[in-house]
Amino acid sequence: MSPNIQGVKVEISVVLGRSVIPMHQLLRMGRGAVIELDSKQDDPVTILANDKPVAKGEIILQGDKIGVSVTSLLRGQQ
Repeated sequence: MSPNIQGVKVEISVVLGRSVIPMHQLLRMGRGAVIELDSKQDDPVTILANDKPVAKGEIILQGDKIGVSVTSLLRGQQ
């Protein structure tokens, strides 16, 4: 009998880029503030499953929706 994994939930996150800013600057930010990231528009994004990197991808725009297309799987990442 094989295990049933259909009920297992996995949190998926996509990392577009990173930024380091002082806490006082973060606390002063309001609605509409822009945080500059360390990546460019066409850079690959990292796809995380339960906070672990599992794949690389690229941002896809379809109308007013944003998606991610998986371009490669990361093997042996811990």
